Amino acid sequence: MLLSVIVPCYNEEKSIPLFFQEIEKIRQKMTIEFEYIFINDGSKDQTLPILKDLYNQNNDRVHFLSFSKNFGKEAALYAGLQHAKGDYVTVMDVDLQDPPELLLEMYEKIQSPDIDCVGTRRVTRTGEPIIRSFFAKLFYRIINKIGQTEMVDGARDFRLMTRQMVDSILDLKEYNRFSKGIFTWVGYNTVYLDYENRERIAGETSWSFFQLLSYSFDGIINFSDTLLNLASYIGAISCIGSVIATIFIIVRTMLYNDPTSGWPSLVCIILFIGGLQLLCLGIIGKYIGKIFLETKKRPSYIVKEDENGLLK
Repeated sequence: MLLSVIVPCYNEEKSIPLFFQEIEKIRQKMTIEFEYIFINDGSKDQTLPILKDLYNQNNDRVHFLSFSKNFGKEAALYAGLQHAKGDYVTVMDVDLQDPPELLLEMYEKIQSPDIDCVGTRRVTRTGEPIIRSFFAKLFYRIINKIGQTEMVDGARDFRLMTRQMVDSILDLKEYNRFSKGIFTWVGYNTVYLDYENRERIAGETSWSFFQLLSYSFDGIINFSDTLLNLASYIGAISCIGSVIATIFIIVRTMLYNDPTSGWPSLVCIILFIGGLQLLCLGIIGKYIGKIFLETKKRPSYIVKEDENGLLK
């Protein structure tokens, strides 16, 4: 039996040695063989040389892929899943915010024939900026209200999956990937382990607030068409409202000889209607943009180098 550990890395030169030291302690306590798949996602520091040294010292179980540029964590996860050979596959962050010791309990639980995936869920967000925590909770509330795929608040990408579930995930060839939604969409029986939030062991996060906000919008668009319906509702309400207002003005003028007064009110109405139109066009444009990227059929990532050397 083999367990594949997928570890995306972007500018993580300080974290990799610490992570490997901790995960090796867990490996020695388990009865299953390990393979590590590190993905260098276009790092600009010494991440790649460190991964090469790690491979040279542990080439029986350490593998790495190095992208030609930064393609993002979603691409790194997808690449890791495609190259994983294990009977079980787990995805972990290299900054040790995903507690490696949970693998022991996760592996024990997944031995049950009724369980296909053991996920992890943060029950607190201690140490996280208040604004980021607020918007994260708001995202889960919104996506679970308007989406067709339920997502667990606080769920991490850190999970242990069976080979069958991983193969089902790989059957989804979409370019615009949102793993949290994909993990849920494919189904399978999933149980969650709760744990207290941990701060990263070293280095700094590469996710800014606006990147996370954009990522959240991608999740909503990928797993819900409610925004398109909302654009239709806004257009219908605006149209009905303008008809009612027009009738009101005509009746008032006929009964009271009271012409429509002033241009400021007219300008405000024009700006309001124009804003609604731009909002609706923006919503439609986001969906069209996703379709545009899908139809190009570009690869999600390009591997420049792996443990065998430069790819040509």
